[in-house]
This record gives sequence, structure tokens and C-alpha cells, in this order.
Amino acid sequence: MSKVTRLDYCQFLLSSQINYTLTYFAEHTERFSHDAANRYLKGEKITARMVWENVREQVAPSAQGYLLFDDTVLDHNHSFAIELVRRQYSGNAHGIIKGIGVVTCVYVNPELDRFWIIDYRIYDPARDGKTKLEHVREMLVNAVSQKELCFRTVLMDTWYAERKLMRLVETLGKVYYCPLKSNRRIDDSDGECPYQRIDELCWNDHEQQHGKLVHIKGFLKGHRVKLFRLVLSTDGSPQGADYVVTNDLAQDDAQVAQEVCALRRKIEQFQRESKQLTGIERCQCRKARSQRNHIGCAILVWIRLNQIAEETARTVYRVKHDLLADYIRQQLRSPSVKMILAA
Repeated sequence: MSKVTRLDYCQFLLSSQINYTLTYFAEHTERFSHDAANRYLKGEKITARMVWENVREQVAPSAQGYLLFDDTVLDHNHSFAIELVRRQYSGNAHGIIKGIGVVTCVYVNPELDRFWIIDYRIYDPARDGKTKLEHVREMLVNAVSQKELCFRTVLMDTWYAERKLMRLVETLGKVYYCPLKSNRRIDDSDGECPYQRIDELCWNDHEQQHGKLVHIKGFLKGHRVKLFRLVLSTDGSPQGADYVVTNDLAQDDAQVAQEVCALRRKIEQFQRESKQLTGIERCQCRKARSQRNHIGCAILVWIRLNQIAEETARTVYRVKHDLLADYIRQQLRSPSVKMILAA
């Protein structure tokens, strides 16, 4: 039996449509055994740097570029012995599930309306002691100092709207837009009134359209940001609103702020596509190193699918499903099992 390489395993993840187990891999090739595939995942060491090395030539930088940060949970709710699995909150499941946390960083070129996964981290506090916030700070600094990426704006979820991270973005000379939870304490009176919950603030028509300057409790005295109330419900009720802050004090258009925040869907798109097309959460190996390598390979597969989709003007779903279409066409031309009918 031959030795499995990274290219071999990634090709399997790219080609398979429904099953991503090592047993399925071994059953569909004469070159590799299950043990050979298992040895590969145990012995390889795929890192986030490899992802960047594979995608850097594809990235089209823009001075108006965006860095998007978010985390996702790879569902392993029925697994009991996988080392990286822990109970954590999943936004997709809207509750606590068992899974592997992955913090991702996506780069967006708004002029081309294209995006690329450029970095990721595995959430494993038992091993490295790092929080998700620390992983984001690390990736942000790396994007500036190591990758030397051109970008202007950082987009993140409410989970990452904390003082140290927001101040870091400002220190790096970048702009952020991030939603705040409705219970955050805000002062919009320049110190004349006590802090209020953000969902208890009063808004006049001008502030609704152009935002208002506020101070967030816990930030340095005199530090102000622009707050926008983006109405989501048709009746304009506070319950149907998102509250978004930015350090871009020149921004005075709520509609533009909403369009900027909508770009966060790009990272959600990556998370959805990687789960549905690469088998990223379907590995059954128990060892942490095997899971890490599988996740890295799955991300490399998404990068390749995304590249082909751009070159051929197709979606990544079409690229993946066309592999099955090719098989159907081949079977119709020359079926391996021919259909017969009784008289």
C-alpha cells in the first residue's frame, strides 16, 4: 500500500459527496488502506500558515478591504471521545452543543465582491489557554505585521465587541463596525445623565438617519464612538433593531452602516459552504492532531473550490455537484450495471 499525502487526502475530500470517513476513503481506492490514511492524519501537521500560503496568490488586495472575524462550532454532538470536542454555544443551533470551535478570518474585496479565507484558529483552551478573543487579536496583528494585507475596516460579531479588541483596531489605524448587545450601558448625554441600557435610549429622526455619538461604559473617559440603530422590523420597534458602533466618526448614514455590516454574511457563507461541501465536521478520528489536520485539509479544499468557481463563473455548490453530474453522464453512456425489464 502507498503512503497517503496531503494532496491525496484533499482530493478525497473534494471528490466525495456524502461520506468523509477514512473507511469510505479506503473502500474507494486500491492504493491506500484505512491504516495508511489514519497514519497520515496522525503524522501530518497542517497549520494556518499553509492555508495562507495556498491562498495568498488568489487574494486581490484593496485599500478599502475588510477583515471579517467570527467563530463557528463543528457539530460533534454524538461524539464522546474526540479530544477537541467541548460543550460550547453554537449560534447555528441557538444553544449549547458538543463540538469543535473554529475561529476564522475572511478577507473581502468590496470592489470585486469577492472573499477569501486567510486565517483560522482552533479553539482549544485546555491546550493553549487562549480565549476566542485572544485568537482574534492574534490573527488581526498577524494580518497587519506578517501578511501585510491592505484593508481599512474590521467587522466582527457582538461576542468580540470588547474594549481591548476595539482599542487594538484603533491603535492599528483601522475602522471597526460591530454590533452591541441590547444590555450594554451607553451614555449619549456627554456625562450629564447616568448610563442607560442601549435599548432604552431615545432616538429622534435625525439620529435615526445619521447616528449619534456615545460613550460606552468601561472605555476611557472622553472616548466616543458613533452608534447606529438599524431597524430590522417593519413596525420600527426596538426589539426589531440592531445596535452597531463604529470608530469612524465621519460616518453619518445609517443606510451605509447597514450595507457595511451586511458584508459579515461573507464569513457566514464560508462557514456554511465548508460544512456542506468539504466534510469539515464529518471526521470521526479521536486524536486532536488528526482533527486539526482534517480541518486544515477541508479549508484547503474550500479554497480550491472557490478558485474554480471564480475561474468558471459557477458557484462552489455547482463545482462540487458537477462532479456527480459527470459520473451520471458517464453511467448513462456506458452503465456499469445495466437495467433490464421482464417481459
